[in-house]
Amino acid sequence: MRILITGAAGFLGSHLCDRLLAEGHEVIGMDNFITGSPENIAHLAGNTNFTFFNRDVSNYIFVPGKVDAILHFASPASPNPQSKSGYFNLPIQTMKAGALGTHNCLGIARRENSRFLLASTSEIYGDPEVHPQKETYPGNVDPVGERAVYDEAKRFAESLAMAYHRFHGVNTSIVRIFNTYGPRMDLEDGRALPNLLKQALLGKPLTVYGNGDQTRSFCYVEDLIDGIVRLLYSDEHMPVNIGNQTEMTILQFAEAINRITGNKAGIVFMEGARSARDPQRRQPDITRAQTILGWEPKTDLEEGIRRTIPFFRQRLGLA
Repeated sequence: MRILITGAAGFLGSHLCDRLLAEGHEVIGMDNFITGSPENIAHLAGNTNFTFFNRDVSNYIFVPGKVDAILHFASPASPNPQSKSGYFNLPIQTMKAGALGTHNCLGIARRENSRFLLASTSEIYGDPEVHPQKETYPGNVDPVGERAVYDEAKRFAESLAMAYHRFHGVNTSIVRIFNTYGPRMDLEDGRALPNLLKQALLGKPLTVYGNGDQTRSFCYVEDLIDGIVRLLYSDEHMPVNIGNQTEMTILQFAEAINRITGNKAGIVFMEGARSARDPQRRQPDITRAQTILGWEPKTDLEEGIRRTIPFFRQRLGLA
């Protein structure tokens, strides 16, 4: 196939480029580098099956030639208020990527009769009152809260994709992505894994907010990409959760990071640092992915962390 990937220079987008090129497809990457990095796709220079366009997907986009599939992954995603590339500091751009960007991509999909896959997020569930989260759960969200620019952009994008499917017959699919980690992720992302792994590799105490009883589920990027590609190849139209169902507290996670890295600096607890509407619990119900796609994660946390460490060490100047 000839496949367009928006957000191609991002963490997940760049891994998708690699996977689909390896399977023999022609890939058209699109990114404006507002959050993505040229380093993530530098290794693809000279690949005759890869073409890149520096474009803002929120503006009118034109892709010459036939497009068989579109994977819309362009969006700021970092919840770190201190990050210049996080959605707290790019609120309008985030909303535009979810609304205008999705609309532009769906327009191409309608014209070209393309398969369209939307990268959505577990954040559409908000701070959930149902656990684990199933695709049928509508969420517990705040449309005007601090995190709403990201959450609501994705919720609107899902609604728009389903409207194009139901009204125009566009072949759409939606992946709801849970916490993912691995090489090429932003060290300043603001999520638990990059924060804690970076501290551990620098020999610092790991910072845990509150008493560390909030939970997360961590999926290694290679597993996530496999689930996304399976969804792309499927006939499924309704949202599908892709993530690791193994839930652990942040304190347990910090202890595992210290053990795996051999960090002896321990853990420090900080009170009152949990941001507004930061979900207390996060765990996917992946029954649909298992049933429809035959997918489930294969990489355990220790193996995934060990495969991620060399990238972090190189970025931190420790290699």
